[in-house]
Amino acid sequence: MKDDTVKLDLAAVGPATERPISIAIVAMGGQGGGVLTGWIVSLAERQGWVAQSTSVPGVAQRTGATIYYVEMMPPDPAGRLPILAQMPTPGDVDVVIASEYMEAGRSILRGIVTPDRTTLIASNHRSLAISEKMAPGESIADSGAVTSAIGIAAKREVIFDMNAVAVAQGSVISAALFGSLAASGALPFAREAYCEVIRNGGKGVEASLRTFAAAYDRTVAGDDPPNLTTVPGSAVQIPTRLTDPKADRLLQRLRNELPPEAQEMAYLGLRKVVDFQDVAYGDEYLTLLGQLHLCDSAAGGAERGWLFTGQAAKYLANAMTYDDIMRVAGLKTRLQRRTRIETELGVSDKSILQTIEFMHPRMEELVSVLPVRLAGWVIARKSLYAWLDRRTDKGRRVKTYTLHWFLALSFIASLKRIRRISLRHQQEVAHRNAWLENTKTLLAINYELGVEVLRFRRLIKGYSDTHVRGLSKFDKVMGTTLRIAGREDAAYWARLLLASAVKDPSQDGLDGTIRTIGTIL
Repeated sequence: MKDDTVKLDLAAVGPATERPISIAIVAMGGQGGGVLTGWIVSLAERQGWVAQSTSVPGVAQRTGATIYYVEMMPPDPAGRLPILAQMPTPGDVDVVIASEYMEAGRSILRGIVTPDRTTLIASNHRSLAISEKMAPGESIADSGAVTSAIGIAAKREVIFDMNAVAVAQGSVISAALFGSLAASGALPFAREAYCEVIRNGGKGVEASLRTFAAAYDRTVAGDDPPNLTTVPGSAVQIPTRLTDPKADRLLQRLRNELPPEAQEMAYLGLRKVVDFQDVAYGDEYLTLLGQLHLCDSAAGGAERGWLFTGQAAKYLANAMTYDDIMRVAGLKTRLQRRTRIETELGVSDKSILQTIEFMHPRMEELVSVLPVRLAGWVIARKSLYAWLDRRTDKGRRVKTYTLHWFLALSFIASLKRIRRISLRHQQEVAHRNAWLENTKTLLAINYELGVEVLRFRRLIKGYSDTHVRGLSKFDKVMGTTLRIAGREDAAYWARLLLASAVKDPSQDGLDGTIRTIGTIL
């Protein structure tokens, strides 16, 4: 049989041991991953090398990083071109560059960081994922697992806060990553060749060069020396006296009425409550906390380090500083917020900052800020309520720092003066008092259970739909706990209920836990 197969002469470009240098870059949107990739390709090509880059975009701004991949080879004397790969292969990547700490961890999980080959260059700052921000409780991922893995997964690592370096120099993290790459020696190019690539970029050249140099020097210097002047102890220092007579009276009351073990948390709670409303509200906070402390004392709290009082100081303050539209408007117009945004973005004096907020308050939130009688009058007139709802129930993009919107938000924030006669405040107080009464009752029969019920307050936060979902979860958890309060293991089940509610946005897991508890009743 005749063989018509066409056979091509596919001689190897070089010896079998010759291979490209491969670089994987994982970066989030807005961090200049594409710019960094372009710089690396330009760097190689300006040295006469053959370079190729590809990218696979992430799902969204912070639910998935974009993976950029670069392969490069020196020129072949015979002029033949190599065939370069388009995606990183586990176990075959020379350099991994991660713009955020958890992205470094994900690179390790993907298998592209290996101890026999890979230099890992990563910033150890955190940019929280959407899932970390959305959870009703503490859902920030543990960075310790990444730290432990880096020490054994990479051949060499360059790890420090490169984002802080970039912000300090008025640039973005891509320039800092480029500087660390240069200093690592992973590529056979001189420092000046890197700088020349930045100069030819044409945008933000001076700031990028400063950031490059700072990161380069920091990489060469290695780890920072330990800070021997750090004094261990409490992060919060409670002052002895305050200059304002009203504030000082509250401080002295706190010192005289509460045990030392709970004073730090109570001081933080008092500051939060007074900032939310006024000094009189701070008095109410201390009165309620004092009553809970007496219950703690009667239940033997001294032998347990006043755990109940300390937890009460935290969660009572959270309950008293609920999110209404006055608070939201006040937070958005504060100078400290604008300063923080400017610092995080590295805004210079020559830049103009504008923020656009998406706001969609429901009619329920709007009417709830009215005095109780007026709010009831509006709600009772269904046609009027529906007419107002049609005109307010729409999302708005608010430019916070334009004169029109800034004045409008400032006016809304000023309405906190009537907060304590509003419908929302009446509802919050009723819910808070019911929660505290249940807590006192359960504390008297089971100390550990009383503490767990205090922590149920974690479920209630935010406003609008978020607040409604939190209330629904709270009611389910509290109702189930009251049904099993007489059991010796009630605290265990209460803890399990809270964990299920915190981690489960759909409430399916919580409902499953409740069904499980139903089988033991």
